[in-house]
Amino acid sequence: MSKTNILIVEDLAIVAKDIQQSLIKAGYNIVGIASTGEKAIGLANEKKPDLVLMDIMLKGPMSGIAAADQIRLSLNIPVVFLTAYADENTFSKAKITEPYGYIIKPFKDIDLHTSIQLALHKHEREEPIKKESEFLYPTAEGKNEKEIIFIKANRKLVKLKAADIIYIEALKDYVIINTSAGRFTVHSTMKDIEAKLSGKGFVRVHRSFIVRVDKIASIEQPNLTIEGDGKIIPIGASHKGGLFNKIKVL
Repeated sequence: MSKTNILIVEDLAIVAKDIQQSLIKAGYNIVGIASTGEKAIGLANEKKPDLVLMDIMLKGPMSGIAAADQIRLSLNIPVVFLTAYADENTFSKAKITEPYGYIIKPFKDIDLHTSIQLALHKHEREEPIKKESEFLYPTAEGKNEKEIIFIKANRKLVKLKAADIIYIEALKDYVIINTSAGRFTVHSTMKDIEAKLSGKGFVRVHRSFIVRVDKIASIEQPNLTIEGDGKIIPIGASHKGGLFNKIKVL
């Protein structure tokens, strides 16, 4: 069995060396050590490690959080954060990058090894789901109503018209796409879905809801009602402005 390749990102040389020695003893292969976010991205692109151990607070203009976000988006490599800061503000910023672990310094070798194994296991289990649940958007010209979206469902691609999507609801690590033809569950985030549906007649009205504007029957703050089934959806205070920018009020 091949060894697991790990990239260490730590700006304190003595700490990086200790981590390296601990992981080598445990049977891991260290493909590189980076002391800055920029170097971490470069090594990740070059070496394609199985996992990145990332210190949150790095010297230089790029933080570990920013570097981890770029690595996740471009390479889909799991990242485990290392940090001496356990405050809520740091944690809130870090979790946006969807890390696979979060280890507080100082830590024991067993904690480090366990976190790595759990991260690798989680990533391995999620990969097939992500690949089978991707949205595929072929380039399409014309009006929004004619735009086609393909969704992976039950091991086959299901074709949907953008106009048939009524609203989308967040459910932990998944989103539920409610259409006139039924409901589809997709492994994704609301942030990603919102970006993919941008400009297609949809608007984010709440942290947990995206709706198609022409499916809104009425608005009575702090809620809106969907036409047809009368579904009531809350309007988040931070999304109210975006909603009213999308509709015409006489």
